[in-house]
Amino acid sequence: MCFLALFLFLPLAAVFAEALRKGWELFFASLHEEVALSAIKLTLITAAISVIANTIFGVSASWLITKFSFRGRSLLLTLIDLPFAVSPIIAGLVWIFLFGSKGWFGPWLTEHQIQIIFALPGIIIATLFVTFPFVARELIPLMESQSNDQEEAAITLGASGWQVFLRVTLPNIKWGLLYGILLCNARAMGEFGAVSVVSGHIRGKTNTLPLHIEVLYNEYQFSAAFACATLLALLALVTLGLKSLVEGIQKSETKDRNPLH
Repeated sequence: MCFLALFLFLPLAAVFAEALRKGWELFFASLHEEVALSAIKLTLITAAISVIANTIFGVSASWLITKFSFRGRSLLLTLIDLPFAVSPIIAGLVWIFLFGSKGWFGPWLTEHQIQIIFALPGIIIATLFVTFPFVARELIPLMESQSNDQEEAAITLGASGWQVFLRVTLPNIKWGLLYGILLCNARAMGEFGAVSVVSGHIRGKTNTLPLHIEVLYNEYQFSAAFACATLLALLALVTLGLKSLVEGIQKSETKDRNPLH
């Protein structure tokens, strides 16, 4: 508890205390500034696209890895874990190397007036790379622990592939999937390193909420910076609460299915 108080509760309390130090009026004014609203909007758009794309990829990859044997399975697992091993800064530099004006595809993109780096597409790509393991890594162990008996029985009874997935597989993985989505969303909204490299820090255009907080802090607007930081802190608290709720419901369902437990 002393460790948690020092490294979790105290910093969290300091964020809210500093945000409200000059009163509620400045707190709300900081969140209603045009550049702040732009940063919040960009963060929400990026997170929404990343979560949807990573959910589709995570479910598909988990299904493929756990239900089929094929060459390259170990390689696919390694690639899924790659963002955990690579620094987000390096990931951002890789995208600049590929899509920047001097990169491999830069001249072609410039010729066709397509901008990826220092624009929304680059921010989304960087966030996708950083967050794509979360859903898959939650589902793979869960689906591996479950047998294929129900799916095989459904196929024997004439169910199509979609029917098997929607009526058999999805109900069995729904809580793990929701947990992975929560983690993916929290990571997407709080991502700083890779986005910082590819965004260009264009205020009011390519600054996400974490980048906007950095700008305010560097300009010594501490109350405004901490006011915006409270949004990310609240996101963390909401994610923690939903995680606990999901785990509680999952345990309750498991207990109902297995009365002896």
